[in-house]
Amino acid sequence: MLRAGGLVALGGAAAPLTGCDLFDRDQEPPAPDALEPLAAEALALEARYRAAATAAPALAERLTPIADAHRAHAEELRRVIGRPAPSGTPAAAGSASAPDAGLTELRRAEQEGRTNAARACAEAPAERAALLGSIAAARATHVEALK
Repeated sequence: MLRAGGLVALGGAAAPLTGCDLFDRDQEPPAPDALEPLAAEALALEARYRAAATAAPALAERLTPIADAHRAHAEELRRVIGRPAPSGTPAAAGSASAPDAGLTELRRAEQEGRTNAARACAEAPAERAALLGSIAAARATHVEALK
């Protein structure tokens, strides 16, 4: 087999080379998956819980299992999406000084997260709905655990 100028010679006949070009710049990157925001939100919620547990060690036993649940949700969403999580850990947004205020902020974030997961569940194809429904249910449970 001889190769010259984009042609491959096979048994005396020349055939054009075809296939993937590693340097093909015409292809666009794949569109973001609809679950990307929910996976990012799960990681952000985990970070907020870990920050709250650090800020109020008396709440750590209560908050750590919820942070762990958010980590598990993010990992499963990433598995379904088929892409690794972005490198680095999201920074926790807004930490309150008083434990009660921190719980109120977490409750608000969980309520928003529950709404987002429920919306994603309603809009998702059937093969994703069970996962998203369970995440929405878990977030509703987290709201109750924070009362």
